[in-house]
Amino acid sequence: MSCCFQQFNKSNTDMKTLVVGVGGVTNGGKSTLSNSLHQQIPNSCLIAQDSYFKADSVIPVDSNGFKQYDMLDALHMDTMMSEVDSWRRDPESFLRRRGLNPERTTPPLDEEVYVLIVEGFLIFNHRPLNELFYKRYFMEIAYEVCKRRRSSRVYSPPDPPGYFDGHVWPMYLKNRQEMESMVSGILFLDGLKPKEELLADVYEDVCQEIERLKEKD
Repeated sequence: MSCCFQQFNKSNTDMKTLVVGVGGVTNGGKSTLSNSLHQQIPNSCLIAQDSYFKADSVIPVDSNGFKQYDMLDALHMDTMMSEVDSWRRDPESFLRRRGLNPERTTPPLDEEVYVLIVEGFLIFNHRPLNELFYKRYFMEIAYEVCKRRRSSRVYSPPDPPGYFDGHVWPMYLKNRQEMESMVSGILFLDGLKPKEELLADVYEDVCQEIERLKEKD
């Protein structure tokens, strides 16, 4: 796999950028795919929605005693959007602040493209964020597989008994219905396919978009 990216000195307003969204059900493989894409694509950066959860003490509780983590109000979306906007203003400086040096290859210099990969379970449900995506991917797996994977993970705080069926899965269905009613252009991916195959398919699709951007004046 290879894509050519160039780093050069020019005004930030002239930089070509691409914002890619990788969403999906819990334990569907979105983090694995996003991290692999980030490793494959030079001059890319990854922002994960899970990094912006509010403190457990302020998460509301429903009538069943379940913490309402699977909703936008449980996240500092304003902080996340500030990070995304910071990248959009100057992706090269954003990379350097994260200890990622922009890669330098051969001319022509006007073909540089910076890529931001945004990963999370509700990224397409937040309208201001969703409007920024050029490419949208959604990882999906069946209920039984999702429940089994979720039960094998250790969370902090841990899932209480009945949490998956009483909150996680119902909220996934609700959030997905909302997403599909307001968002178009999503490519749905089978989270049970081999990781290498998923990566190859999405990588090729992203690279095609990169090449299209390079050819634009």
